[in-house]
Amino acid sequence: MGALSHIRVLDMSRILAGPWAGQLLADLGADVIKIERPQRGDDTRSWGPPWMDVHQQERGEAAYYLCANRNKRSLALDITSPQGQEVIRNLVKDCDILLENYKVGGLKKYGLDYDSLKTINPRLIYCSITGFGQDGPYAKRPGYDFLIQAMSGLMSITGEKDGRPGAGPQKVGVALTDVLTGMYATTGVLAALAAREKTGEGQYIDVALMDVQVACLANQAMNYLVSGTAPKRLGNAHPNIVPYQSFATSDGYMILAVGNDDQFRKFCREAGAEYLADDERYQTNAQRVANRETLAETLAELILTRSTTDWINALEALSVPCGPINTIKDVFEDPQIQARGMKLDVAHDTAVAGSMPSVANPLKMSGTPVRYDRAAPTLGEHTQHILKEAGLSSDQITYLYEQGVISGGEAT
Repeated sequence: MGALSHIRVLDMSRILAGPWAGQLLADLGADVIKIERPQRGDDTRSWGPPWMDVHQQERGEAAYYLCANRNKRSLALDITSPQGQEVIRNLVKDCDILLENYKVGGLKKYGLDYDSLKTINPRLIYCSITGFGQDGPYAKRPGYDFLIQAMSGLMSITGEKDGRPGAGPQKVGVALTDVLTGMYATTGVLAALAAREKTGEGQYIDVALMDVQVACLANQAMNYLVSGTAPKRLGNAHPNIVPYQSFATSDGYMILAVGNDDQFRKFCREAGAEYLADDERYQTNAQRVANRETLAETLAELILTRSTTDWINALEALSVPCGPINTIKDVFEDPQIQARGMKLDVAHDTAVAGSMPSVANPLKMSGTPVRYDRAAPTLGEHTQHILKEAGLSSDQITYLYEQGVISGGEAT
């Protein structure tokens, strides 16, 4: 039984940040009901290719949608209609958590805002995810991951150093701000659940992509706040540790991630350059940071003389942190990733293979393990089942179909 098997979540979010939070809660055992627009559904269902292969030569779901909606049930419901709003109010009575990422005030006009719904269920934990938060001069602006990566300062420290080939700000290769926001939202609702055990009351949680990404600047933010100097792009180098970057080898590239002076001396000994560890410019990390350019040039010449495999085998034996720069294909062929079970195959009735690949939740819990009960649902897959659970009669459900308020079929 999952750790959250007693919890029901109404996931009224779409795209990535909110759905990521919903999937984390679902993986932990919560019953997560995903509310989607009839016929169209979550925008990411059509964000392809690539698509999942399904029977009858139909186009399957986009891989993007599949990455954030595992273990959920789908209810295709038009919340802009009075009937749809009434269904939401009915469901809220038995829900613990509601996730939404509408624009500020977007649900108030439907009577589905926190103040309205807490009168129905005072124990409800209501989490709103927006680009810039519920207040401040940017509150009404739409927020997207790429935009926030730029505005938060993340792109100013990502990319090659100015003056080098390919220099300029770069975004991270995944929608990291969305993912981090989903994780913070999950942390917030779990904390609110713990607080509810003491108070008996739910609460409202305001999570902004901009706030999250600024918080996740971590040491770089503190580097600025302490020094007053804004960090700059350093490519694959580290602002506070040297050598901690990528280097070309005789047949490719590798990462050298020296974290302390002892590791540096071990590397120098293996490289036949122990004189570098004795050089007063490089004896401590602080000295190496101050003289990073000359040291990096010398190390680059040394590392270029041997292959990636040769370096990694030698340095791993000395406990000097290093590694290859893998492609994503390499990652899923890596024996460590395979041993940790990070690739899954989840049963899926409409998939040609009978299952859908998925990436495992990284939590390994001894008493309440993560569950993988169902693949990401098709649009409205559980509509009838959920409405029957909510107490609607067959005639009422038929009427909602006829009015276009719902779509989708019975759960399989």
